[in-house]
Amino acid sequence: MEQYKVQQYAAEQYIGGTKIFKALGDPRRVMIVDMLSSGELCACMILEKFEMSQSTLSHHMKLLCESGLVKGRNEGKWTYYSLDEDVVNVAHRFLSAITTAKENTIHAEHCDCRI
Repeated sequence: MEQYKVQQYAAEQYIGGTKIFKALGDPRRVMIVDMLSSGELCACMILEKFEMSQSTLSHHMKLLCESGLVKGRNEGKWTYYSLDEDVVNVAHRFLSAITTAKENTIHAEHCDCRI
């Protein structure tokens, strides 16, 4: 039973991590995250930097917000976006965890393939 809980926890960690990186799977979203690394921006300021409609920007922002990387707040008719630093730190730790050699991991020890 304890092993199941550990496997379930690990699966949830992978799902959460991949959700973040899936949101970064478009160059425009990566550029938006880069822009937000300097601080909060109004949607209108983000829109000025891209040749896209407001509905397309809304789609990108929805995906970034759903991933947790970005948070939005409404003020009047505008939405202001910023990075969620806690989720950014989670993403850093996740990438580090999956790219760091570990003793207990799946690897191709018995693989007959040749590179």
